[in-house]
Amino acid sequence: MPSLPDLAPFQQRHDELAAQMADPAFYNNPRAAADISREHQRLHELVEAHARYQKLLANIAEAEALKSDSRADPELRELALGELLTMHAEAAALHDEILRAMIPPDPSDSRNTVMEIRAGTGGDEASLFAADLYRLYSRYAETRGWRVQVMSSSGSDRGGFKEVIFLISGSDVYKQLKYESGVHRVQRVPVTEANGRIHTSTVTVAVLPEAEEVDVQIDPEDLEITISRASGPGGQGVNTTDSAVQILHKPTGLIVQCADERSQIKNKARAMTVLRSRLLQRREEEERAKYASERKSQIGSGDRSERIRTYNFPQNRVTDHRIGLTLQSLPQILAGEVDELFTALQHADHAEKLAAINRGESPA
Repeated sequence: MPSLPDLAPFQQRHDELAAQMADPAFYNNPRAAADISREHQRLHELVEAHARYQKLLANIAEAEALKSDSRADPELRELALGELLTMHAEAAALHDEILRAMIPPDPSDSRNTVMEIRAGTGGDEASLFAADLYRLYSRYAETRGWRVQVMSSSGSDRGGFKEVIFLISGSDVYKQLKYESGVHRVQRVPVTEANGRIHTSTVTVAVLPEAEEVDVQIDPEDLEITISRASGPGGQGVNTTDSAVQILHKPTGLIVQCADERSQIKNKARAMTVLRSRLLQRREEEERAKYASERKSQIGSGDRSERIRTYNFPQNRVTDHRIGLTLQSLPQILAGEVDELFTALQHADHAEKLAAINRGESPA
């Protein structure tokens, strides 16, 4: 039976959390208490599973000794042989369960998610495909019972999107969508192409866990807020009021614009939501870089310069380049039927993290 990584660091962390929970002031901060309680419960289940595994290994050793003892009763030896088959199967399953439990959960998995889709190379065709991707994620969200709220958008002349930013709210949104960050490439014949030539266009997708005010502290002095009259599609009410909001975060140079609502207050609130999420993502990326600069996971870093997926219309295929998966179901995927694709990405990420644990590395 393959050995497991050392349990000692997990046991130590379990005991540290137990001591914190015993402090009378533990529940003074309900949010921190909830986070610590969840982590303690996860580690408690890991420690118990490890104890069951060790006991099972001891039982296997006893059965192996009995099976090999020529002096033992033949019926007992036959019984031991039958039990060994069952116990080995149980041990293998428990071994994998323990490895999975050793993978630290992404603290952002349960968060709502801000998605940003932008047309890249390809002109009108890129903007039309940006709209296709927006519909894909919106339909998928609908099947999950999630809520989609457009935060900001910029349309193109042909009905596509130069840019669309939207918030998806629901259960485990970031967990399901976090692998979508990167460059999405489309190969198809544009409706404006008279000679039937295939064009290649790109769209960038950014997936940001929604940040709350307690996650990212923003000094009002660091903000430069500009108010102007909204322009472009949106109705007469939008276009005749000074409701468009642009926020510049001076320390980072990040700029967020929002003009979809008639209310200046609502536009500012939405712009702040996007800004906080971008700042949270930047901070998390900087922290990950400290510990993972020499190892790039199979799933990829999510950098927008990476071409992560190709949608080929003439061949009716979608290929995810990170895991080498090709599906011949492009219309279904564009209709939001992406469970097979998303599950494959999650399994690949899971397998890579398990391999890292087996190598004695951090799976983060």
